[in-house]
Amino acid sequence: MSLTLPPAGAEPASFDGVAFGDEPGVSLWRSAFRRLRRNPSALVGAAIVIAFVTVAVIAPLLTPYQPGSAEWSGDVTPTTVPGPSPDHWLGLDRFGSDMWTQMVYGARQSLVYGVVSTALGLVVGAGLGALAGGCGAVGGRWGSWVDTTIMRFVDILLSIPSLLLAVSVAAVLGQNPYAVMIAIGAAQVPIFARLLRGSMLGQGQADYVLAAGALGLRRRRIVVSHVLPNSIGPTIVQATLNLATAIIEVAALSFLGLGQSDPAIAEWGRMLVAAQDRFDAAPRLAVLPGIAIAITALGFTLFGEALREALDPRTRR
Repeated sequence: MSLTLPPAGAEPASFDGVAFGDEPGVSLWRSAFRRLRRNPSALVGAAIVIAFVTVAVIAPLLTPYQPGSAEWSGDVTPTTVPGPSPDHWLGLDRFGSDMWTQMVYGARQSLVYGVVSTALGLVVGAGLGALAGGCGAVGGRWGSWVDTTIMRFVDILLSIPSLLLAVSVAAVLGQNPYAVMIAIGAAQVPIFARLLRGSMLGQGQADYVLAAGALGLRRRRIVVSHVLPNSIGPTIVQATLNLATAIIEVAALSFLGLGQSDPAIAEWGRMLVAAQDRFDAAPRLAVLPGIAIAITALGFTLFGEALREALDPRTRR
């Protein structure tokens, strides 16, 4: 039987939905990057994420004013909020601050809060998931006991809605930026824990694990050196998706009065709160930060979903 190769530029041949067009010797991440470049959703999401990060990093270069400066407060009345002008591209807010300045510095706060809170949730959640998954993969009486104990604790956290858990933690720790980041990170811990633990248990039945055991390697070494590194990928992808949720929850906590209380620090959620009693006079005070939150969350979601599909062998074509 002869095998006919497809012509150059044609789609790779497939059998039962499995593609055979990947180049041998190409790493998983490089292959995923090539698929991302051909995915329109990934390109749109990446463009939004890059724009958001760029604005957040170079915020001081994009405006000559300082956030929270109320030097134009005399121009604001209960029924009138000055709109866009050559000096103020987006007009003023209800406190007499430059709206453009508040928006770009608000991007910086959302980025810092989102990244730090997601990193906290990832580190703690992945630690619990790795411990539970490793003990479950090793087996034995103590391994099963540790796995069961950790996962019952995670189940308790999962039974509480994430926003309610974040609100409870923020209310206990007080009204400060550290409380917000810890609260949102705590709400993400069970997601990462269950994901990594399930991935490790799935990898524990793979052929390479059985082969390593047949060669005489200790079970614990197999888990640490092989199972864990091959299971961490989906958890990293989930962290990208959770950044979108973290940015929304930061705004939600600020809207509920549990976020940043310093008026000199711009934050999109607090801008929504401040716009409530001026919405009839200047709807843009609420519309602009709302659009910024929605577009940023959309960018991280599109890119995270595209990355997940690019790394999933079942979605390759």
